[in-house]
Amino acid sequence: MTTEDVKLERVLQGATEVFLQQGYTAATTDMIQKSAGVSKATVYTRYPNKQALFTAVIERQCKLLTHNIIQCLPQSKDILSTLTDIGTRYLTLLLSKEGLALYRTIVAETPRFPELGRIFYQSGPKVVLDQVTKYITQAANEGQLAVQQVGARNAAVLFLSLLRGESQLQCVTHPDFHPTEVLIEEWVNQAIITFRQAFFVGDPNA
Repeated sequence: MTTEDVKLERVLQGATEVFLQQGYTAATTDMIQKSAGVSKATVYTRYPNKQALFTAVIERQCKLLTHNIIQCLPQSKDILSTLTDIGTRYLTLLLSKEGLALYRTIVAETPRFPELGRIFYQSGPKVVLDQVTKYITQAANEGQLAVQQVGARNAAVLFLSLLRGESQLQCVTHPDFHPTEVLIEEWVNQAIITFRQAFFVGDPNA
């Protein structure tokens, strides 16, 4: 990495810490400069205002949070193993400290800055949905899933919604609650049981 690349990464890391801790409104460029350990000139050279910097933070965090999910699509011909891997990675990232902080910040700021919400959706949730849809389409073409009545995309939406519903609600409404690996595994299994009953063809364990 060049010196400029290092400085840019420090700005983004510092901005991420400040935005996720303070929220968009309370965050200031002075806080970000101090957190990043760079000059104001360095911050403003790359990002002319706070909104531009926040947009970069959203895109960066979404990329980090979706990377692991995309990596496992598909790694196995066994649909149960693949869906379990997807579900576990998805919830682990979604319910992480950083994932929840980003979600809370976006929900709080989107009514005043709708474009930030659109950027978040396009950079994060839509990327995951597109990849899961692609996998479900492939599984359906191979005769493992029957999704003709709803379509592959709606089946993907339902799977991700089954994973996210109760788990994310509990974590968002209870800031001090941190789910264990065992609980995440339970949530994933519950989602897969429901999805399996709706869309699996035959007995996947046969």
